[in-house]
Amino acid sequence: MRIYVTRAIPDAALRRIANALPAARLEVNPEDRTLSAVELREHARGADALVCTLADRIDRALLETLAPRLRVVATFAVGYENIDLEAARTLGVRVTHTPGVLTEATAEIAVALLMACARRIVEGDRLIRAGEFRGWKPLGALGHSVYGATVGVVGAGRIGRRVAETLRRGFGCDLLVYSRSRRPDWEEELGARFVDLDAMLEGADFVTLHCPLVDETRHLIDAAALARMKPTASLVNTSRGAVLDEVALVDALRRGEIAAAGLDVYEREPRLAEGLAELPNAVLLPHIGSATHQARNAMGRLCAEAVIAVLAGREPAHALV
Repeated sequence: MRIYVTRAIPDAALRRIANALPAARLEVNPEDRTLSAVELREHARGADALVCTLADRIDRALLETLAPRLRVVATFAVGYENIDLEAARTLGVRVTHTPGVLTEATAEIAVALLMACARRIVEGDRLIRAGEFRGWKPLGALGHSVYGATVGVVGAGRIGRRVAETLRRGFGCDLLVYSRSRRPDWEEELGARFVDLDAMLEGADFVTLHCPLVDETRHLIDAAALARMKPTASLVNTSRGAVLDEVALVDALRRGEIAAAGLDVYEREPRLAEGLAELPNAVLLPHIGSATHQARNAMGRLCAEAVIAVLAGREPAHALV
């Protein structure tokens, strides 16, 4: 058996596969970069199992090239919009992902970005480093308080729930939630109010995005949506880059339609919309939502267990197909 891993993942996961399948040939891309479509097809050819990342496009053409030998694709991610699930189902390829284990890590980053926007933390850091700090002044670097603010949460999944809990219980925030379905537990336990998108945008002091990327959510936050937000409001995105129209965001930040934005994901990652990096009111992170030792090790473990299960003829956990 041959197992191909498209990027370096935690050693513990690789050791788990090697120990469980000692006769298997385990190969890992030695370069710390995303492979092109041509490279991925060539390197993965002849693999029984493929461990990929969100950056790898696992489309029908690739799956048809790798089938019928390929038995499982284990993605080192929660999201799976990069994988053609229907093609995988047709070709008999199992697909798994890694839900649940990165909830806290990503929620931490969302709250950190929200705080950084609210209190202009990155702007203050830049000012100090540039030698422009001249001492305390009454009107210097004024931000917006998070305590008692109204937070709009888009998406009522695991991560959105953890962020909502943190802000409600830790900061006494009021919660406005926009989601495809109402969640009575949010209403009963967190006092959340489920509203339509316009009402949420108009009422929130902070908006944080936690929805999956599907056709209905692509550019959910566009120029019209940004125009509905308060000029004092901040927007945080730790979900998927294309949920937000990045070009429209740059324009809104320049024009002062909203106060700030904090992003960990980008529409055409790793490229940014023109002008975004120059905006002082944009806090930009390099997609580190799940970048803790604990979360990445757990993600690797789930990928390893999925590969082992399928190649041993067992049902894998967290199967999408």
